[in-house]
Amino acid sequence: MHNIKDIRKNIEFYKKKLSERNYLLDIDNLVLADKQNRELIQKKELLEQEKKVLSKTKNQENFKKSKILSQKIEKITNQQENKKLEIHKIISEIPNLALDDVPVGKDDRSNKLVKKYGDIKKFNFPLKSHIEIGELNNQIDIKTSSKLSGSRFAVLKKNYALLERALSNFMLDIHINKFNYTEISPPLIVNENVMFGTGQLPKFYDDQFEIKSKDKDEKKFLIPTAEVVLTNLVRETLLDTKTLPLRFVACTPCFRKEAGSYGKDTKGLMRQHQFYKVELISIVEPNNKLNELERMLSCAEEILKLLKIPYQVILLSTGDMGFSAEKTFDIEAWVPSEKKYREISSCSSCGSFQAKRMNSKYKNSKGTDFVATLNGSGLAVGRLMIALIENYQNSDGSVNIPEVLRKYMNNIDKI
Repeated sequence: MHNIKDIRKNIEFYKKKLSERNYLLDIDNLVLADKQNRELIQKKELLEQEKKVLSKTKNQENFKKSKILSQKIEKITNQQENKKLEIHKIISEIPNLALDDVPVGKDDRSNKLVKKYGDIKKFNFPLKSHIEIGELNNQIDIKTSSKLSGSRFAVLKKNYALLERALSNFMLDIHINKFNYTEISPPLIVNENVMFGTGQLPKFYDDQFEIKSKDKDEKKFLIPTAEVVLTNLVRETLLDTKTLPLRFVACTPCFRKEAGSYGKDTKGLMRQHQFYKVELISIVEPNNKLNELERMLSCAEEILKLLKIPYQVILLSTGDMGFSAEKTFDIEAWVPSEKKYREISSCSSCGSFQAKRMNSKYKNSKGTDFVATLNGSGLAVGRLMIALIENYQNSDGSVNIPEVLRKYMNNIDKI
């Protein structure tokens, strides 16, 4: 969340940085609203001073004047509140500013390859996609899920349901036992203040699954990612610097309308309305955010290294980053049937952008300041299933289970 005072003092800087993010700020309208707001505050203060002077001499005439002044003050107060809401609405839809080392570009064509890991396996038989393999074994059932829920859902059966659970537990154990994240089992339904805190609202309202309620004044939503609820664990909180960093992990269902992806990845597990994801969250002092981002990235990478799945790391450009991010690394796993890498994780530093929306601060010997927040997928379970099934497939449609995963799969080595 940006501060109107900062924007006012650095108008050209904000114009430049926001244009890099493909965001055209209506700066003239914002500056005008800010000017009008400050003028209303001054008028109100002058009237309040005048009323205070009148109150020192109590007589009928001053009483009448005071009453008129009170009415004027109330009218200006209402005008000023409306003007504040207008300014807040504009500012709340302005994305975070990218850090200076983020590549400038309009879209993913300006993303920068950071590194590649692992050798791409050569197969001596015709490759099948994960959906072809799953349907061959009758363990991914799209037809039934369509009857139940429509498109972009799947019913997993038998060993594929077990694989989904095994991958979730495997990733949780790694992040908890090896990287010291604290496991959280959070609510899956949150209010609009929580969604505002991490940046889903108000700009992306149409992308969310809202729950109908009899109480029209209280809106509730299914979480699109555990980032929303885990980051908000520290909302409206003053933390002691000695407690930082805080690191949370959760595996939850996520619910997304995928409103902007019509026609993309309509088959299989790649892009669904409901899916499981292991989410990593860090709350740190601002000067530690970039080191924490590198650490989080390595935690997510470790899962693919242990499973021996080839991947690459991409630094996203200014035009490809999420709303709340100031710097983002994507991890893309190799998908043999598509002959390309596909996103399986995003790890982002949000700086103090979300903290300001949540009013999350920390204190040290020098005073108080906003914390920095980071989030990352560690990893998306459905997409990890795709990568594993396709990279470990056999000619008969069976799938080998990586050794590190077998204890989570009842010690079977093939499904």
